[in-house]
Amino acid sequence: MVDEDDKAIGINGAQPALSDEESQAIGPDPSLLLVDDDGPFLRRLARAMEIRGFQVNTAETVAEGIASATRHPPQYAVVDLRLSDGNGLDVIEAIRRHRDDTRIIMLTGYGNIATAVNAVKLGAIDYLAKPADADEIVAALLQKAGDRAELPENPMSADRVRWEHIQRVYELCERNVSETARRLNMHRRTLQRILAKRAPR
Repeated sequence: MVDEDDKAIGINGAQPALSDEESQAIGPDPSLLLVDDDGPFLRRLARAMEIRGFQVNTAETVAEGIASATRHPPQYAVVDLRLSDGNGLDVIEAIRRHRDDTRIIMLTGYGNIATAVNAVKLGAIDYLAKPADADEIVAALLQKAGDRAELPENPMSADRVRWEHIQRVYELCERNVSETARRLNMHRRTLQRILAKRAPR
């Protein structure tokens, strides 16, 4: 029986969900490293990716992700940004130190443009915000060089664009609230309230 959480992440039964074309696109090395500190999500995603033809290793911390990347540098990687012991960008750096052809996806529930730019600079090929299902992740991992992402059906609202700009300045100020507030000509407490809220749609 498939529960609602499994459906949400794209697990739809025991039969492989991968097409012949996608199976060929994975190539001879199907190794995949998944790094996420949400244990239930990680296990469901690992199961979904195994169904789709990947050989999965998992890690729940930055330290475990770096250790796994060092021992067995993967062909593919999906790395969460916010981990219990630090930042997933450190895992991306570790992967790149040991293998330069890994296809890396940054996956996070705290999406913002500045972090996406940092992830790409460090070697990620794409950036997906949670909740992302297994089909979206597979499509991103197997995207061919030069392919262009489809235009979103629901573009960002004005509130989201403003939030993204604030987040970008916050990142550029190395997460210094006072300096960010000064540069945005905003009261520090107002900025703190904005930063404490979830991203608007």
